[in-house]
Amino acid sequence: MDINKHLIDQRIKNIVKENPEWFSDINDDNKKISKAFVLFTASTFLDIELTEAVSLLTDGGGDAGIDAVYIGDADDLELPVTIFQGKYKMDLETESNFPANEVQKVANTIWTIFDTNKDIKTFNLILKSKIEEIRSLIRDGYIPIVKVVLFNNGIKWNQEGEQNLINANFPKEQVEFEYVNHNSIVALMRSSKEINASFTLEGASLVDDFNFKRVLLGKINVLEIARLFEANGDFLLEKNIRRYLGLNRNRINLDMQNTLLGKNKENFYFKNNGLTMICKKFSHNALQQQNWNISAENLQIINGGQTCKTIQRTISDNPLIDYSQVFVLIRLYELSVGQNEGSLVNEITLATNSQNPVDLSDLRSNDDLQKTLEADIKELGYQYKRKKDDMKSNEALIPLSVAAQSICAIWKELPHIAKFKKKELFSSLYEKIYTSDLNAAQVVLAVLIYRYCDNQRRKNNIIEMFPHIPYSNYFISMIIGELLLEKHNISLKSLTHKNFVEIKNYFETNKDALFEAANQILISALNKFYNEDYKKLDNTRLASVFRHGDLLNYIKGKGNVSQII
Repeated sequence: MDINKHLIDQRIKNIVKENPEWFSDINDDNKKISKAFVLFTASTFLDIELTEAVSLLTDGGGDAGIDAVYIGDADDLELPVTIFQGKYKMDLETESNFPANEVQKVANTIWTIFDTNKDIKTFNLILKSKIEEIRSLIRDGYIPIVKVVLFNNGIKWNQEGEQNLINANFPKEQVEFEYVNHNSIVALMRSSKEINASFTLEGASLVDDFNFKRVLLGKINVLEIARLFEANGDFLLEKNIRRYLGLNRNRINLDMQNTLLGKNKENFYFKNNGLTMICKKFSHNALQQQNWNISAENLQIINGGQTCKTIQRTISDNPLIDYSQVFVLIRLYELSVGQNEGSLVNEITLATNSQNPVDLSDLRSNDDLQKTLEADIKELGYQYKRKKDDMKSNEALIPLSVAAQSICAIWKELPHIAKFKKKELFSSLYEKIYTSDLNAAQVVLAVLIYRYCDNQRRKNNIIEMFPHIPYSNYFISMIIGELLLEKHNISLKSLTHKNFVEIKNYFETNKDALFEAANQILISALNKFYNEDYKKLDNTRLASVFRHGDLLNYIKGKGNVSQII
């Protein structure tokens, strides 16, 4: 018996059982399990909540071999896109290859999706909306960087599948395929693995005792970095930054690789910011003046993961190049186990990664305000999930990331930022979103509104009537929030635990009417913005307008909500 297969099987069956509303459109139990497998794999691979992974799904008739699409924050004229395609075998006792013909099918679809001149009429409505969103960004000048994740609960595709990828002839700097199965998924699920490692520093190094802690500064050969990662993999990386490594390649990584491959690769040390590591304890031979061998307990890299992965890949792909004189700076902090050390690790990680595309939500989760919200939200009958360490998901559970998007879109009236700049929510926008006067009632109501609108976005009958729906759910959520406050004649700061039940019940009773009213307000704004019937627009232009804040200026004059509802 393959224990990892059975572990995954148990987990995805629980997802189906715990969240029946996600599978209400499917009558076949096996298809429900397959869909749950896609959800779970995408959630685990991207390190996002299951509730967020639901919004990525594109599977069903006309999916062209694409089960889910994740569109990352466009930055530095690059558009990161991760595409998922999975196959689940119900018989857990046999091994099956990922089908070679499915590899071919996905490869063909990739060429179609990212070529703005190719027709997508045969694709389903949800997939088409994702593609139009991607294409609108491409037309704005962004270059797609694509990771294709093919996964199953068996073994990798055979030689025919490999040849299909070779024949597809994708530009390697833009498209990368990765295979994932039950074993790698279980490995990703592990929250931590203590790494005890040894490595050699070159030349003279410095050790200093400071504020009851030890600090080491030195330089390490890139071959040592590659060796460490070959031996230990991504478990060397602090879990808060693991999500973003290996998903996409960007300009900085390519610049690093070019330096490592160039004539002046010995200058890599001077062009790179170096690595920041932490450990429980490190030791070395202090009687030796240089070239120390360092032994470190519970070693983790908290900054420089992109550098490490680029080094590992470049050396692996170019085994004949001499890297004996190529080094990188290393900072190693010895942090003894104590009550406040976890907080210090978070603070160091936040400080050293604040300019990089890392997931800072876990680092913010220990803020006093977050702890207060957790306690207050519990009093309202909901559970605030501050950290991504609990795999359960249900309507009463509110993940931190979902709360941040909901608050930003609805109460801060920044729907375009909430959707397209998610990584900013816990960095540059954090203080704007989580203000001192934010309370539990506001958080819960925002999430309820957002979830309802997100569900509407996935209904084909609504999309057919209103083509803007796949792109506008954040804007409609914002309008519903304003309509609710207007209906009850209160300001946002007056929405508290005292009137929460009344307003929540009103929303639950009238949410369809509220959605219809908000939709009409949005349609009016769209028609004013374009000075014509928005339905005459192609979907690429329609997708584009919701990325910008210009439309907000046209969402005016809602009138008396009691006359609408």
